[in-house]
Amino acid sequence: MIIKLLVEGGSMKPGPTLSQKLGPTGINVNQVIQKVNESTKGFPGMKVPVEVDLDVQSGEIKVKLFSPPASELVKKELGIEKGSGDHKKIKAGNASIEQIIHVAKTKLPNLLCKDLKSAVQTVVGSCISLGILIEGKPAIEIEREIKEGKYDKEIREEKTETSEEKRKQLDEFFSKIKLEQDKLLKQEQAAKEAKEAAIPKANNL
Repeated sequence: MIIKLLVEGGSMKPGPTLSQKLGPTGINVNQVIQKVNESTKGFPGMKVPVEVDLDVQSGEIKVKLFSPPASELVKKELGIEKGSGDHKKIKAGNASIEQIIHVAKTKLPNLLCKDLKSAVQTVVGSCISLGILIEGKPAIEIEREIKEGKYDKEIREEKTETSEEKRKQLDEFFSKIKLEQDKLLKQEQAAKEAKEAAIPKANNL
């Protein structure tokens, strides 16, 4: 019996779905949860796909772990909790190409990609919807540059380490963008509140 789940790394809790599936088998739910949490503890705070293979006769529990979605790995790499709610307007982080290669190498065994370059392009695609800049540029621009071969050397050499100097530059660049974003959001919020406050006045005329 195989059960496919998407769980939070190391923090799976009992739930009705699992209880319903395991109820007729007589297998202890807590044992399954303990086994899953043990297998996924290396991915705290991340959504991880797992496949639980249960032998109803012997009660043996096997857990097959798949790497988390590319978007989850990107967020972990950048140390952010969530992506942008509006990726066209708000940016959530600034990754180096080395960080993207690192995520692509982690994901490659679970992707239907022919090589690392294709895997890098897949990860860059996830960055677009998350609102993640790469090398200080919109991810869609980096996607084009990868196709043109701009980062072939880094990908071929499987570079996954970002120099301290480069990391500092990327962080400083993003800090400026974040200040502008925060200012814009405050202006929009103030305009919205002013508009809402004007409605009752208009109704009272």
